[in-house]
Amino acid sequence: MRNLSYPKVGQTKDLKVFISFHLNNQKIRLYSGKRINSSLNPNNHPIEHRLSMANLLAAEVYSHITKGGVLKSHRRETIQSGRLSDLEYLKLALDSKLNSNYSAKYKTTLRYTYRDIVDASNGNKLCADELSAMLNRYTNATSYNTFRRHVNALINEAVNLGMDERDLLKNKSKKAKAKLHKPFRDIGLILDEIKAFNSNLYLCCLLTYGCLLRPHREIRELCWGDFSNDLSQIHLSGHRNKSGRNRIVPVPKYIRENLHAGDLNCNVFSGNHKAYNRDYFKCLWRRFKSQSKLIDTNQTLYSFRHSGAIEIYKRTGSLVKLQKVMGHSSLNVSLTYLRGLEVAELTEEDMPKV
Repeated sequence: MRNLSYPKVGQTKDLKVFISFHLNNQKIRLYSGKRINSSLNPNNHPIEHRLSMANLLAAEVYSHITKGGVLKSHRRETIQSGRLSDLEYLKLALDSKLNSNYSAKYKTTLRYTYRDIVDASNGNKLCADELSAMLNRYTNATSYNTFRRHVNALINEAVNLGMDERDLLKNKSKKAKAKLHKPFRDIGLILDEIKAFNSNLYLCCLLTYGCLLRPHREIRELCWGDFSNDLSQIHLSGHRNKSGRNRIVPVPKYIRENLHAGDLNCNVFSGNHKAYNRDYFKCLWRRFKSQSKLIDTNQTLYSFRHSGAIEIYKRTGSLVKLQKVMGHSSLNVSLTYLRGLEVAELTEEDMPKV
């Protein structure tokens, strides 16, 4: 008789669910039914249904093993039987992540993270002290937490693939100082001044406020092909935005009145197939801010997005709508802006007014 405990359901900080159990004195964590040839994947379901689906996965895995079933190995067929080293498991974890449906930017960051871990390791075994020293190179809290999160993602995946589970990341997350993007009191007056200063910066600020798009990539890289034929919607593919998810955002009428569609493959701002450089709007904003008497020190381009978020919540009372239009990966992220209740889909009528 196998030494098997009934699987417990757990949840990560980014709201992914998993089941964990002991089998023959080895702790195992599963995020899906892949290792028992089941298509059940709780994390493919909406957040509010994941825990119930994870309980179904627990029952399915327990039934499978008690009836004599085995867990499929994650290891490649070219790997012979026997224990792998920590770094070999970590390489398998990296390969697993690279073969998953993540953004190109996230995959590139994981590659750098993996190389840093390998360079910091003395031998093939991961050491908590070495990982700690590597993390402590980052004095900026945001950079520290980002790198820690990527290290943790690779270690968790390596454990899921068979590496021994132990406390490798003893460093806690650092509390980052919030960067204040002070909202605007008189959005119309400020937009009028920007319109007189530069037409591209004006359209960027309109889209940041009225569509809550991020200025330095999502807006800067916009092509006319991203708009619907009547310019009433913007379609952003996952590789173009921070969350990695496809988004459809309504375009308010006051923004459509400032749009003059061109060739579908042309950039909205440059007028050709190539977008301006990544600092384009940052430089324009800095020049405008230096000569404006309406802008406070703590007001940035993102102040338009923050002002739009506040306006949407005031108009709709919906945290879910706010999450959808801002492209946040989870409701928890949206909670850093506001707190609210779940309601129906976002419509143009819900968008900020000038």
